[in-house]
Amino acid sequence: MTASIQTPPLAAGSLFVPRLRAMTVGSVALVSLLAFEALAVGTAMPTVARALDGLSLYGIAFGGPFAAGVVAMVLSGAWCDSRGPRAPMWCGLAGFVAGLLLAGGATAMGTLVVGRIVQGFGSGLLSVALYVIVAQAYPEHLHRRIFAAFAAAWVVPSLVGPVVAGLVVEHFGWRWVFLAVPVVAVPAVLLIHPGLRSIGPVRSAGAAVRRRAHTLRRIGWACGAGVSAALLHIGGQQRGATAAALVGLALVGLLICAPRLLPAGFLRAGRGLPTVVGLRGLAAGAFVAAEVVIPLMLSRERGFSPTAAGLVLTTGALAWSLGSWVQGRIRAPRSRATLPRAGLTCITVGTVVVGCTVAPAVPVWVGVLGWAVAGLGMGLLYPSLSVLTLELSRPGEQGRNSSSLQLCDSLAAATVLALTGALLAAGAAPGPYSYAGTLAVAAGLALVGALLAGRVLPAAP
Repeated sequence: MTASIQTPPLAAGSLFVPRLRAMTVGSVALVSLLAFEALAVGTAMPTVARALDGLSLYGIAFGGPFAAGVVAMVLSGAWCDSRGPRAPMWCGLAGFVAGLLLAGGATAMGTLVVGRIVQGFGSGLLSVALYVIVAQAYPEHLHRRIFAAFAAAWVVPSLVGPVVAGLVVEHFGWRWVFLAVPVVAVPAVLLIHPGLRSIGPVRSAGAAVRRRAHTLRRIGWACGAGVSAALLHIGGQQRGATAAALVGLALVGLLICAPRLLPAGFLRAGRGLPTVVGLRGLAAGAFVAAEVVIPLMLSRERGFSPTAAGLVLTTGALAWSLGSWVQGRIRAPRSRATLPRAGLTCITVGTVVVGCTVAPAVPVWVGVLGWAVAGLGMGLLYPSLSVLTLELSRPGEQGRNSSSLQLCDSLAAATVLALTGALLAAGAAPGPYSYAGTLAVAAGLALVGALLAGRVLPAAP
């Protein structure tokens, strides 16, 4: 017998009508906590490594959670489709909280790494479950608004997370970067839980059995992709032949495993969902490549302090939030391709403008304006791709397709980050040509996405 989803009736154009209020607050709070923890750990980890004498495990403390998250996203997608998002949500919360408590109480670096891996696994389960909750609990005309709220929930931690984490480490100790988050995470999920009662699986039990072997294969490929992603993180922190070997091995692993986790036709930019997922990866890669090089370029070539360089990146984060807000409030465009094309065009133009500041004669404010344009493009693009993913997903495939979207984002960002690090470390010291080359690659990725944006429209029947 097939369990049915109770499709919510069309509500007023607000995320805070009584039926949705608690779920909206809880979901946005949970996304914000996931973002804060992802960003804050980077600030705390140097202190943690010194305190636990664990510098040798520093790379795996980042690569391990990332690998676990890749596997968890695939598992969560299949789980949500077959059983509904309730169990993945609670198991994700349990893993997230248990990992934070284990890391916060660690007396050895090995224990902290285990905690980080458990935390990463829980985060992966939660992130996909949240997308499925949006698909099944919110009316379609509110999807762009809730994804805009999720984007804002990421922007705020990106602005204050590192600063808050630094203050916590300095005044309270590094352990509280991990131990304080569960105090808010549990109430956030409790707010979401009542709304999950009307959400169930959409596949019959027989269909779930028939797809079990396929799911197990996907989890196997996810393990391969996760290990490859972890090697990218570790290899990116090495130098010389070791770095080249690890990064090369990781790239081969990703080329073998990742396409099997993404929609059929992904590599040839097939119409519809394959292109939607591919655009997410291209945008993530472009933005990350530029974001890494900008503070380095400003500090080395223009004499900016770390704080001043960070403020330049803040303009991009604020513009991202603005773009998300705008796309959530404009009327539905005539074509599904309009917002993705506009977003990727903004990223391309903004990155090219930033690249112009490699020349000493170009004022820095030009680059600041360019980065704001790129951030605006990300705000227009990301929520619109999330909405398209749900629109193009048949019932029973929302979890799998949501996990594909997030996997492509994560794997593309990790790959570009590792390759960018290798490019910048290739010479004795990064210089104008290194910065210009990296920004040209970033702009090129975004331009390819803009040219392909029309393919988000499915082929005519």
